Amino acid sequence: MVAVDHLVRVRTPGLYHHDKATSSSESGELENTEQDLEAIQHRARFDFVRYANCWEDADILVEALQPKPGKRVLSIASAGDNTLALLASGAEVVAADVNPTQLACLELRCAGFRQLDRQQLLAFLGVVDCDCRRGTYEKLRRDLSEPSRVFWDGHRNQIADGIIHMGKFESYFQTFRTRVLPWIHSRRTIGQLLEPKSAAEREWFWKHVWNQWRWRLLLKVFFSRFLMQRMGRDREFFRYVEGSIGEHIQNRCRYAMTVLSPAENPYLQYIAAGNFTSALPRYLRPEYFEAIRAGIDRLTIVKGPIEYAASVHRARGFDGMNLSDIFEYLSESASRSLYGSLLMTANPGARLAYWNAFVPRSCPDDFRGVVREHSALADELFRRDKAFFYSRFCVDELLEPLA
Repeated sequence: MVAVDHLVRVRTPGLYHHDKATSSSESGELENTEQDLEAIQHRARFDFVRYANCWEDADILVEALQPKPGKRVLSIASAGDNTLALLASGAEVVAADVNPTQLACLELRCAGFRQLDRQQLLAFLGVVDCDCRRGTYEKLRRDLSEPSRVFWDGHRNQIADGIIHMGKFESYFQTFRTRVLPWIHSRRTIGQLLEPKSAAEREWFWKHVWNQWRWRLLLKVFFSRFLMQRMGRDREFFRYVEGSIGEHIQNRCRYAMTVLSPAENPYLQYIAAGNFTSALPRYLRPEYFEAIRAGIDRLTIVKGPIEYAASVHRARGFDGMNLSDIFEYLSESASRSLYGSLLMTANPGARLAYWNAFVPRSCPDDFRGVVREHSALADELFRRDKAFFYSRFCVDELLEPLA
């Protein structure tokens, strides 16, 4: 039996800790940050898997953070995909999430990498057909922490269907694929979308086949703020969103279907076909399997906010941070406070990588003297971002330690 402490080290924090006295203005910012994060923690529901996959492109993340042996990376766990992709580089990774079900997803993936070969792992996760997932789970469950084992023991039906299909966000896309998309395009046309084409052929297909009025109308309705916060993401994640989400999604879809190649895009394939077909997320590609398997012992999992994990594990500092799109869930002042607290745990030269979807967030003015924004690099990487719903990718580098 594999001891849980051998697989991961799971720590549960008190909600928030501050190690030193703060000024009244700092105190106000910390209070704003706590209010925003507590709203997410206490009003957003965390008793189910929200994301069964990590909907952020690990290829550009790894290129931005440049992880390698001897480096330490802080990572928002989500479903675990990008945390595992970072492990493949040889770095040590500390992964955190306030949602225990997301950590359960990461733990079960770790157990799969430890005990299964690659084809068995793809079958267990749900990428390829399999009728023995429950039996496989009985082998894997001994490698889980007690909270994760209790969660998965109560969700054996979802395990049987493949855990990459069980998230609320994935269910939202499934509804789009099965109930909305058939009103727009035939199965044959959807298949044609995913076939390899030249850039010119993709542009022609978009203009003359795909982008017809039913597509524009139903996309705008289905990906409206109203439906997304009821069927996809929790309403707490939309607190600071302004503008039309549907129009943004329409523009990004055109980019993903014309400039980028759908035949090489796992995220678009999952949405359109219901699974990864000719392309896989980075952590599932054959060239990274053994590196991830060998790297599981360099992973520490922390239940709690990302700044708590950073503080608890700050002794040797961090050389990179995968921050997902966390800042757009917060007010501008709360984002500034969180950004500063994370910088306090970063080593000189550390890079912070994060996305904007619907709320613009970047390096706060307070830190521009010690932080370099790699705008040209970030823009170049964003042009290749296959997780196409975002509006911006940011890469910042700490030049010198914060006093």
